[in-house]
Amino acid sequence: MDTKAVFAALYSVCEENAAFFSGGGKASQGDAARRLVDSMKLIQEHARSLEPVISSFAAVYHHFDFDPHIPANGYRSLVKVVRCCLLHIIHKGRYITANRRSIFFRAAHNAGEMEAYCNALCQLRALLYLAQRLLHDNSHGNLFFQDESGLSESFVREYASMHKGCFYGRCLGFQFTPSIRPCLQTIAIGLVSFGENYRRHQSGIGIAASSFFTSGKYAIDPELRGAEFERITQNLDVHFWKTYWNITETEVLSSLASMTSAQVKVNRALSVPAVPFDLPLASNHRASVTIAPPSAHIGIAPVQMRLISYDLREGQDSEALLSLSRSEGGAISLSLGLKTKRLPSSPCLLIHFHGGGFVAQTSKSHEPYLKSWSQDLGVPILSVDYSLAPEAPFPRALEECFYAYCWALRNHHLLGWTGEKVCLAGDSAGGNLCVTTSMRAAAFGVRMPDGIVAAYPATLLTAYASPSRLLTLMDPLLPLSVLSRCLSAYAGTVEKVSTLSLVRRDTALLLRDFRQGASNWIQSLLDPNRASASSSTVAEAAPGPTGIPSSAIVYMNVCVHVSTSQSEPLLSERTPEDVSFFLSKDADPAMTNDLSSLAIPPPAREDGSEFGRRDFPLGFQPLRSEQLAEMRVESSPVFKDPYCSPLLAPDSMLKGLPPVHIVACALDPMLDDSVMFAKRLRNVDQPVTLCIVDDLPHGFLSLSQLSKETREAANVCAERIRAAFTHNDTPPEPLKLTQYSTLSNTAFVDKSKCRLLHRGMQPCLDAAWCFLQC
Repeated sequence: MDTKAVFAALYSVCEENAAFFSGGGKASQGDAARRLVDSMKLIQEHARSLEPVISSFAAVYHHFDFDPHIPANGYRSLVKVVRCCLLHIIHKGRYITANRRSIFFRAAHNAGEMEAYCNALCQLRALLYLAQRLLHDNSHGNLFFQDESGLSESFVREYASMHKGCFYGRCLGFQFTPSIRPCLQTIAIGLVSFGENYRRHQSGIGIAASSFFTSGKYAIDPELRGAEFERITQNLDVHFWKTYWNITETEVLSSLASMTSAQVKVNRALSVPAVPFDLPLASNHRASVTIAPPSAHIGIAPVQMRLISYDLREGQDSEALLSLSRSEGGAISLSLGLKTKRLPSSPCLLIHFHGGGFVAQTSKSHEPYLKSWSQDLGVPILSVDYSLAPEAPFPRALEECFYAYCWALRNHHLLGWTGEKVCLAGDSAGGNLCVTTSMRAAAFGVRMPDGIVAAYPATLLTAYASPSRLLTLMDPLLPLSVLSRCLSAYAGTVEKVSTLSLVRRDTALLLRDFRQGASNWIQSLLDPNRASASSSTVAEAAPGPTGIPSSAIVYMNVCVHVSTSQSEPLLSERTPEDVSFFLSKDADPAMTNDLSSLAIPPPAREDGSEFGRRDFPLGFQPLRSEQLAEMRVESSPVFKDPYCSPLLAPDSMLKGLPPVHIVACALDPMLDDSVMFAKRLRNVDQPVTLCIVDDLPHGFLSLSQLSKETREAANVCAERIRAAFTHNDTPPEPLKLTQYSTLSNTAFVDKSKCRLLHRGMQPCLDAAWCFLQC
């Protein structure tokens, strides 16, 4: 929709309603009428300030797209959210106009609706101002403010004090497709009910039962729900989120999820003993490297996995595989009947790393869409249940994922796989692990996966500000305070000890493995006939032979300097290699001219210094929260480790990656992570595709059973996996979902009604299913 038409319709409906309720007669009586008039006038004030900004953004945000055919970046997302808010106000205003004379018109209810959206528009105005600040420093097409001080620190400070409850009450999920909103409302109600009863009961059943009985008040009182949601997201620790997100792991709820998902012949939980083994080098199959078992933080322990296969294939019912099976308290999920047809081994295997912010969930939470993928793709899937933070922070999860990947390469005959093609897939934190596992495979010199499919991956774990990360102020699934707690837990900064002491031993072990891989690869290059030493000998070998030229290390894409020094500094203690996000060395004059009228320099205090306490223009302040969040900018060196934040990896490490297929969400706070990572890969001539899904939240794969749109988005990921197996880099057709920005005002109303009429009882079923899931 044309921007001018949107604002013209907004002014018109607000003027008409304000005149009606402020005029003489019965309409002007009562407190509700005065609230409506005040809200309408304030909305117009915000709109007059926003209109030129929105128009200016529309003229410049194409400079930050990955590709002219893929219009997506955080600036576009912010503008889209503002337009969506305006359209909701227009829709509500027209409803008031049509029904205000009715005896059934509830003035107080409608006043509350308009006040909520007025507050949301005020906060969005503040976010656009911060986005203008970002434009001042990101003139090269970069989407991140590459510094944890300055604007990044200012954004964290503003987030801690800005009011957010309006986005979690009546306005909850307004920016997403209508079919997903009942699910988000159920999640919000379940969250605040669970938070109210948290710590009152020791058992999860007791918390769930109490939450069920207290959820009613939050369902009927959206203001109370919004205030409580804000309090919980700002003040409760990572252990609360870990407990809440793992509710779906309970036997009852997981059984209900299994009943509604595709039925597979093989669904076995495996516990693989952590023992070292040798794996051939990719450059010389007569030489090998020893894969050491994971040992960071919690010591050597079995690695947990899950094998899912729609068809029973050769090897999947072998005694060797059954000996690795672990009981989950339910029925055996491996079909061994005489009538079960055993198919030949599949040429392809998908290795999956689940999401959950590095702190929660397992493969069981992601079973529904994994079963669908196994059926649609016709391949077995090995999902890794890596250890979770804060008990097992970085690099434990990476160690286990890499070990599981190498174990699958070595034991393909047990998985119903011929060993021909293997791809990695993961969402959110799992997408991060897909990339870093491939980087570690390159460092060791073992076989690389044939492709990576990362759904809304976390590629930058630092506190750098970006336009899409401004969306954490309103995102119901990924608020900034929750995101920061999860990342701090993964970095090992939750406990009150120094970061270096937390990662010293584990980084040393990681470096030992890198040196070991580098040594074996170099030996194979220098002497192709030389076989690798035994497992015990290689594990205890010196860091590397003397006289190794540094050019060989660079050739192998290994970022660890091989040295015989006895006091080699740890990776986290070194000065990390500077990686610039600015992909063009010289500023584009056309871009500079376009941004000059919109970008805002940092505010200056009276003494002339930048970044004073006044972060907004005179005469405007966003709404402030009564409950301040405990937020701080983390500056741990772990965040800048390329195996933690692959976006910070040097070009030499990125050049060793296989083709990468990224599926991102247009309204995801981590959208800029995907766009910038795709840009960096393209900049070093790495095969990469980027597909953008509209109007869905972060984590849509976990909600894939709840709406048509999420199922379609999950199918997009499946198509990208198919493309990775076939080495097809052609991007899929764009996913067409409901986009309010392309609808006329009338179509906006009619299409919503049409959707509900045709779906019948489906919204009720979706809401009931979501309640069981949450």
